[in-house]
Amino acid sequence: MNTAELLVRCLENEGVRYIFGLPGEENLHVLEALKHSSIQFITTRHEQGAAFMADVYGRLTGKPGVCLSTLGPGATNLMTGVADANLDRAPLVAITGQVGTDRMHIESHQYLDLVAMFAPVTKWNAQIVRPSNTPEIVRKAFKIAQAEKPGAVHIDLPENIAAMTAPGKPLLKDNKEKTYASFQSIEKAADFISRAVNPLILVGNGAIRANASEGLTEFATRLNIPVANSFMGKGVIRYTHPLALWAVGLQQRDYISCGFDRADLIICVGYDLIEYSPKKWNPDGSIPIIHIGAMPAEVDSSYIPAAEVVGDISDSLREILYRADRANKPDPHALDLRTDIRNDYVQYAKDDAFPIKPQKVIYDLRQVMAPEDIVISDVGAHKMWMARHYHCEQPNTCIISNGFAAMGIAIPGAIAAKLVHPERRIVAVTGDGGFMMNCQELETALRIGTPFVTLIFNDGGYGLIEWKQQNQFGSSAFIKFGNPDFVKFAESMGLKGYRVESCLDLIPILKEALEQDVPTVIDCPVDYRENLRFTQRAGDLSCPI
Repeated sequence: MNTAELLVRCLENEGVRYIFGLPGEENLHVLEALKHSSIQFITTRHEQGAAFMADVYGRLTGKPGVCLSTLGPGATNLMTGVADANLDRAPLVAITGQVGTDRMHIESHQYLDLVAMFAPVTKWNAQIVRPSNTPEIVRKAFKIAQAEKPGAVHIDLPENIAAMTAPGKPLLKDNKEKTYASFQSIEKAADFISRAVNPLILVGNGAIRANASEGLTEFATRLNIPVANSFMGKGVIRYTHPLALWAVGLQQRDYISCGFDRADLIICVGYDLIEYSPKKWNPDGSIPIIHIGAMPAEVDSSYIPAAEVVGDISDSLREILYRADRANKPDPHALDLRTDIRNDYVQYAKDDAFPIKPQKVIYDLRQVMAPEDIVISDVGAHKMWMARHYHCEQPNTCIISNGFAAMGIAIPGAIAAKLVHPERRIVAVTGDGGFMMNCQELETALRIGTPFVTLIFNDGGYGLIEWKQQNQFGSSAFIKFGNPDFVKFAESMGLKGYRVESCLDLIPILKEALEQDVPTVIDCPVDYRENLRFTQRAGDLSCPI
């Protein structure tokens, strides 16, 4: 058995089902070993797509997604998706081929120090230089990738080491034990919550990773505390719950800002500062904070917890609930705020303008999708509208890249989502800019049999940057481009293509597209004049005193 074969056995031992990647000269021994493995190797059209697939696979399963590239340009192509997984707290293991160790001391074709290169975008990485160390390196990689806060790790395998005889066998996986918060911290948090007049819960992606949806919902309901979620915390509390105030995270004021303005205590549950900077909602650090999470709070001048409850999130919520006494009802302004938020959402239900307003596109999409169906949002102006208007009944049914916020994630991410949940309907929501960055992976989707819908918000430019330019300078530049005929593009790849030509077309097209057994593409013209209109309304927003 050589090192590559031992590596693959170790991956099998970790429960790996898929490896996403591209073949190359320096990973030939790994590919040969995979021919005789239970692991399915999925050949992608670009290494970035492979890393994004592993990224979303990790977010949806809680188990590391695995991606593979060769050395040099293959590895550099992989980095964007690896960095995205690391900052979005998705467990991922990246494996790269490398020149032989006998070539590293001199200038060599395609050689880069990949361990040094991946260090800033991973939790840990290592090069296999002794075949016998392979089981330890693989076990450590998976353990670190899954540990809180989850993220990316990297293994570099030189081609001469891959071919060497390798003694050893996979290591046993150790059981992850729950950790529990101290009684002192629980008592302190309960006391603050009992005395608060206008508390507000801010829930983040850590609550999803901890499977704390049920515990959070009971906690909020019994203590009558309104809940806002980060972009990545959607669905922890269902959006139809009477205490749900929906998403916070826009880089400008919105209705939910009024809730933070009035709050005298923010209870952060599974919240990560990278999701939405506390300087946006607690700029002078004056609002007391309770931090409830699996890890201690990050240091930030706007995020200094009055009480820090570190341990299993569901257990912490349950223990605080037993001790907190809140006989009073929630701040009536918070309930009025929910009414304002909901009215803003439903006003677009019958809007028939064309090109279609982004709010209307998302409203119609929500009507078509079942509670368990999944949308993957790309990055761009549409992401801001998805974050604000696409609401969830269940966790992990709206995947938004918001730590690294990398364009091009939607289509590769949808492939991973369909592999994880083949029984669910999947929609990749993307702008025309993001679509063209990884649209080649639609061929991958067709080849491996993962049908899903790609919904393109088509405005012929980089809409989010134009929005920012208009806000800051009153004009825009360098953001317009041309597009192919997306319907013909889809058909040329053996897919089905649709073009929305009126507001009334969208729902019937979505329903038909979701029933197809091949990937589909919907070209939907969108009216992004709504971006600046929203900015104007946000600027005029006044909160009740």
